[in-house]
Amino acid sequence: MTANLIDGRAIASQLLDELAGRIVALKKRGTQPGLAFVRVGEDPASKVYVGRKEKACGDLGIYSETHVLPETTTERDLLALLARLNADPRLHGILVQAPLPPHISQPTVYSTVLPEKDVDGFHPVNAGKLMLGDS
Repeated sequence: MTANLIDGRAIASQLLDELAGRIVALKKRGTQPGLAFVRVGEDPASKVYVGRKEKACGDLGIYSETHVLPETTTERDLLALLARLNADPRLHGILVQAPLPPHISQPTVYSTVLPEKDVDGFHPVNAGKLMLGDS
């Protein structure tokens, strides 16, 4: 069996080009794609990851906003923020960056993001559809 090397950069570039075209088409129809990032705490890897996603949004012309909450944020306050983001018509996606502090329930948080705005696919509805091959 021969191993096939794939060029990850070329594949990523092709995907980004396709995505850019879809974004242009949406904008022509009057829709400005919007994405919210939510980060709790100051995890260094999370800061880098969200920063790269913010840059990608800027490069592609996607509206984005980032919400950084302190490590001591209560679950109640985080869920209230997610409820506001769910209701915001400018936002089509919400990404809650893991890890979350231990006093915050990840399943509760992931269940709070509307399935249609769940970028990661962690909402139980989306995870279930994926398991059933209906993604």
